[in-house]
Amino acid sequence: MILLTYAVTEQLLNNGAVPDGTDHKPVVKFFTPDAGAIWLITEMSPDDPDSLFGLCDLGLGTPELGTVSLLELKGLRGNLGLRVERDRHFKATHTLSVYAEAARLAGRIVLKRKSLDEAAAKLAQKRTRA
Repeated sequence: MILLTYAVTEQLLNNGAVPDGTDHKPVVKFFTPDAGAIWLITEMSPDDPDSLFGLCDLGLGTPELGTVSLLELKGLRGNLGLRVERDRHFKATHTLSVYAEAARLAGRIVLKRKSLDEAAAKLAQKRTRA
């Protein structure tokens, strides 16, 4: 499977060209079908197309925001030797900060709408207090 289509690459590059601090919705979800790793990617560096940014969860209970190498993702294998895949059906419903907050609360990336809505409400409360 091709990890990045032309359309996904264009959106990631467009997001990467926006000044820092923009809270994009994830554009693509990668996962290991035979392990617990998930990546929700929002942008690609226009200066270094190998550098992707997003929420990374290797299945160890500590999801974090950061960069990941596209080349490394392409070479990664899960427990049974299966390659990383792109979830062709993934459609982000919230911005990356909401996914990150929900992951922080759960200790893993969560995709359920209810959990994401609750995380969005908690973030909104934090912002109004600040």
